[in-house]
Amino acid sequence: MPFGGFVARTERISPAAGCRCILDPMLELDCGLPFFPEFAADFFAALPARSGVILLEMKAPKAEPYLARTADIRRAAERLLSAPEPGTKRLNLREVVGNIRYRVTGSKFEQSFLHYQNARKYFPQRYRTLARIRPPALLKVNLRNSYPRCYVTRQIRADEGFYFGPFASRRMAEDFSEAYLDLFKTRRCQIKIRRDPDFPGCIYSEMKMCLAPCFAGCTKEEYDAEVGHVLEGLASQGSAVTARLEGQREAASESLDFERAAALHKRLEKVEQALRGMPDIARRVEELDAVILQRGAEEKSIAVFPLHSGILVDPFHLRFAEVSEPRSVETILRESFEPLNGGPENQAQPTNVDEKVTEAKPTEGEPAETNLSDVSRMRYGLRKAPPFLSEHLSLVSRWFYSKPRDGEILFRRGDWPYRRILRACARLLNPHEKNLIPPQQPQT
Repeated sequence: MPFGGFVARTERISPAAGCRCILDPMLELDCGLPFFPEFAADFFAALPARSGVILLEMKAPKAEPYLARTADIRRAAERLLSAPEPGTKRLNLREVVGNIRYRVTGSKFEQSFLHYQNARKYFPQRYRTLARIRPPALLKVNLRNSYPRCYVTRQIRADEGFYFGPFASRRMAEDFSEAYLDLFKTRRCQIKIRRDPDFPGCIYSEMKMCLAPCFAGCTKEEYDAEVGHVLEGLASQGSAVTARLEGQREAASESLDFERAAALHKRLEKVEQALRGMPDIARRVEELDAVILQRGAEEKSIAVFPLHSGILVDPFHLRFAEVSEPRSVETILRESFEPLNGGPENQAQPTNVDEKVTEAKPTEGEPAETNLSDVSRMRYGLRKAPPFLSEHLSLVSRWFYSKPRDGEILFRRGDWPYRRILRACARLLNPHEKNLIPPQQPQT
């Protein structure tokens, strides 16, 4: 059964909050009312004065619906469906609307994702504009190039390239890449490398900040090794670089080469300073696994948004209420996240049958010797890119970099952070108790 595809509501108990919860799928416009102008007052009174997403369906069979997100569902309906004032130019749909569908949301992130899903469903040609989707800024290393370089892009393709991000803006990505690439000697120019000894080079080669493959200043193997260090450092969020320098510094100290140890310590400080500009969410796109937790629309409920390989998988609700057949929330979470463990067979699939995941294909006419080693491409290259990957990254990065940011995000390192999820749920349900530790479920 796919993730989130529950046949029926299942009842569970939560050790995190000392009460019980219900787990079920979500993000459907689950409420609806027919609209009759003569009973408008009763219609408006039946709508909640809560934030959410509304869909106004027209009386005409083929008419396009009206979709909007709002901070107050009742007020939005009154503005659109009340009797128009004389001489006003405000949009009024009183005479053409036949039904309203809506869903109350508990957070801006849930509202944004719900609006995006429905915009994509009802307006497939222009949903990106309606949902204000802009591809996020990423760092890319084109591994199909003979001499790869790292640069900023907003396009994600299954071209076996290395993609790292997302960043809040292009400027932020450029600032970090400049500081990070100063630690290495890969090229930054956009010219085609011909390895011409008569080529004059550039300022980076003169400053000894580039291996200068343009005028054969290094061998292909030496440049590939330097690119490997760049990829390894980004893939490990800098830990591989610092660990290597710390090991070299310790070795120099043990051999009494204090001058080299001091130089390595100074370089280590430069690395740490460059890594300060790396946001916590920035990772290899295919390794961006996390859990986003939001307050639910219902009382004592938590909305769980799993993020797997940069894609928001079907979210679900944890409702904390008195029900029968208690069971620990950690067990529920493990069963829910189990389909996201394992190999490629568990990768997220497109939500529309017409959409296909693009896979990397070899470039026609490109000789094998001009490519980076197959080992590097197989290890770091992006080989599958769903068409909505950049859209989901846009939604997540827009929320992550917002100020103030509501909710919590917990990144996966190895196994899914089940215990941390429980503590985060307790914090969200009890915002005034910052250090609340959930009680353990008594053993029977």
